[in-house]
Amino acid sequence: MKFVKANQVLPEDLLKEIQKYIQGETIYIPKRKSTYKKWGTRSGGRKLIDERNLAIKQSFKRGKGIEALAEEYYLSIETIKKIVYTKEKRIN
Repeated sequence: MKFVKANQVLPEDLLKEIQKYIQGETIYIPKRKSTYKKWGTRSGGRKLIDERNLAIKQSFKRGKGIEALAEEYYLSIETIKKIVYTKEKRIN
């Protein structure tokens, strides 16, 4: 998180208004919800997990057992169950 001096980026009138509520303290101003990105979209981590989960589902459909998949992917049996029994979300 980057530190920025308010008097360098905010108009004087707005700064005076904020000073009615807080002075000399650090305040965090969150991003707008519209600028949020889902976890892993920037790093590519989400794509890797989605690809792994697809491979797990395909192996399960071809007959590979849950225990074998858990060992192969180093995941718990419960995690494998969640992956193979979760329906795909349809994007319209």
